[in-house]
Amino acid sequence: MLKIGEKTLHSRLMLGTGKYDSPEVQKKAVEASETNVLTFAVRRMSLENAAEDAFAGLDLDRYELLPNTAGAATAEEAVRTAKLAREAGLCDMVKVEVIGCSRTLLPDPVETLKASEQLLADGFTVLTYTSDDVVLARKLQELGCHAVMPAASPIGSGLGIVNPYNLQHIIEQAEVPIIVDAGLGSPSDAAYAMELGADGVLLNSAVARAENPVQMAEAMKLAVHAGKLGADAGRIPKKMTATASSPQQGVSPTS
Repeated sequence: MLKIGEKTLHSRLMLGTGKYDSPEVQKKAVEASETNVLTFAVRRMSLENAAEDAFAGLDLDRYELLPNTAGAATAEEAVRTAKLAREAGLCDMVKVEVIGCSRTLLPDPVETLKASEQLLADGFTVLTYTSDDVVLARKLQELGCHAVMPAASPIGSGLGIVNPYNLQHIIEQAEVPIIVDAGLGSPSDAAYAMELGADGVLLNSAVARAENPVQMAEAMKLAVHAGKLGADAGRIPKKMTATASSPQQGVSPTS
């Protein structure tokens, strides 16, 4: 189980909504993923009919909702967006996202810290999207964020984990869950994130824009599970020399 704040989750895969070709494809992909956290951009929906707009055909009693503040460029905008989502009855858990660069969609570190601090003071369960900056991740944790969500690579790029060194340092120093968010493209990327010790991954484009989103959703589910099992099992150390698999003692010499 994955515990974030007061939420206990049975899946370590979080799935974004949006970008699917149809509500039916989205529904099938979500079900195949077996996720129980759905994230969505508050700004892209009518708050009067938010659930119907974002989750057509899904039984929302089965899922935790994670509204995000995508589109915000300042802390003020992010806080306002989160409060609108809460007032609409969506959730008091929020993914903080404050973009500082329109080309890379990397977060503004100063405004991200401000928004996270304000939302924590307002009683939200805060999961904060950040870059793979080790120091920034630590500062978000020290603020009291319930989870830190470092990007593997730029949003929607599919580049996978471009800086495993930094990501591993973030994970090793963490005392709250680390959810790898953004840039993953394949099941091997998701498995690698979990092998590095991440507590979970969040995906959207990797599933929604795949040639077969439903099949990719299932593949990601299995990859996350395999990566977590592998991390917990403990891999053998890497060596520069070979080690025979078969025992050498007691073997008769050949003539």
